[in-house]
Amino acid sequence: MAVLAHYFEVGRMDELGRMQSPIHRLDARTLIVTTAIFLVVVMSFPRYEISALMPLFLYPCVLIARAGLPVGYLLRKVALAAPFAIFVGLFNPLLDRHPVVQIGTLALSGGWISFASILLRFFLTVTAALVLVCCTGIQRLCAGLEQLGLPRVLAVQILFLYRYFFVIGDEGARMLRSVAIRSADAQALPWRIYGTLAGHLLLRAMDRANRIYRAMLARGFDGEVRVLRPTTPGWRDAVFAAGWTLYFVAARHWNLAELAGRVLDCRL
Repeated sequence: MAVLAHYFEVGRMDELGRMQSPIHRLDARTLIVTTAIFLVVVMSFPRYEISALMPLFLYPCVLIARAGLPVGYLLRKVALAAPFAIFVGLFNPLLDRHPVVQIGTLALSGGWISFASILLRFFLTVTAALVLVCCTGIQRLCAGLEQLGLPRVLAVQILFLYRYFFVIGDEGARMLRSVAIRSADAQALPWRIYGTLAGHLLLRAMDRANRIYRAMLARGFDGEVRVLRPTTPGWRDAVFAAGWTLYFVAARHWNLAELAGRVLDCRL
């Protein structure tokens, strides 16, 4: 149970979103648009491209450093989704066996190159998305999406879906504690017991979510996403978005890693 709590600490993102740093003080719309451009550029590279993707690591690394985000926490979140990316590209080496790269006597097939490219894209996109949430917080993120034109009902649904993880997690933790207290070896329970626990978890979570919703209505909830400290885009936001966009376009048009290697070779 402690391991689950260690990895599924969803509420930590809200705590990180309330930090004060140069990145946190940017308008949420600026971060959303810049991250969206970053994701589009990353996914637009050819399937055999690896070296050209490396300079794009600068974006999440700079944001993590400037925002003071914990690297270990972000890596744990990325590791949770890593099996999906591995499963997507796992069969590439079997389907694409045509040699593409020759390293000494070792010939790498296109399947291995595309598999590595998939993992790099996965790491870049997931890390950028996590940094976005950690730098804005879910409340500011949903408000920014609504200001950018997302229908209010969708923005509210995203907010509720995120908040519902807290309800599920809290109820699940209570049930696991109850099982641990009432059983000498909770891990030895039959599988059918876990099915019953899952059904009770759903019912208890639905009941608690209904109570939370009634409490929200009693406090005047009208479907609008509000933030405590609303921000407006300024010159810092414009410089941030324009600078990174130009960098993304340059990284997509030229292989910056290869150019840097040539410059170093010339100087040596």
